[in-house]
Amino acid sequence: MIPQAPLSLGFSPCPNDTFIFCRLVEEAQNQQQPFFQHPYLEDVETLNLWAFEGRLEVTKLSFHAVAHLLDSYCILNSGSALGRGCGPLLIGREALPIQKLAHKKIAIPGTYTTAALLFRMFAPESTNLVEMRFEQIIDAVALGAVDAGVIIHESRFTYAKAGLICLQDLGQWWEESFDAPLPLGCIGVKRKLDSAQREEIDRRVADSLRWARTHPEKCYFFIKQYAQETEDTVIDQHIGLY
Repeated sequence: MIPQAPLSLGFSPCPNDTFIFCRLVEEAQNQQQPFFQHPYLEDVETLNLWAFEGRLEVTKLSFHAVAHLLDSYCILNSGSALGRGCGPLLIGREALPIQKLAHKKIAIPGTYTTAALLFRMFAPESTNLVEMRFEQIIDAVALGAVDAGVIIHESRFTYAKAGLICLQDLGQWWEESFDAPLPLGCIGVKRKLDSAQREEIDRRVADSLRWARTHPEKCYFFIKQYAQETEDTVIDQHIGLY
């Protein structure tokens, strides 16, 4: 089922997303009547904010953002990132007692990210929060622009190289507090699309993911065009975790 006009699509440049969508992007480039437009690859918080404007028909979203968007978007069965041992990390330059967080400047990767919500749940007394793109947080902490930061995506595999330490694994805190997997992100689709279209989108995303799992070596060129960290080991860890 091909829509009358190609559907708008957005996802993040992180390896788990580019891994999922690699096949769909390839198909869109090679088909005369593509199912999707050429995708927008943007930071997840940008995609969250765009969703509040209703800009994209199919988009990666933080689960935190979805909680505010359920009137306009529903969640696909395929493509979500949730699990155990995969949560955001609170990092700093040196050991910092948790009770002192209230008086510190903390970097977060966007108001509507799941990471930001998780930190607010963990440290509700902390109100001096500084929003920045996720890839800027390690440098901001290392250079002293902020006292600590909440990191996501590839950053969890590389922060130690900058001489930083983990102050709290927020995913571990979630699991110990709620005994449940941590829902991080998902693929949202506009409710205005009819059920047949939504089912077809879900099928195509699932097929693209199955193809990537069968042919991972064919995804690396696309993944590395957008990844913040291009080492194979980091990319493999990232995809395997999320």
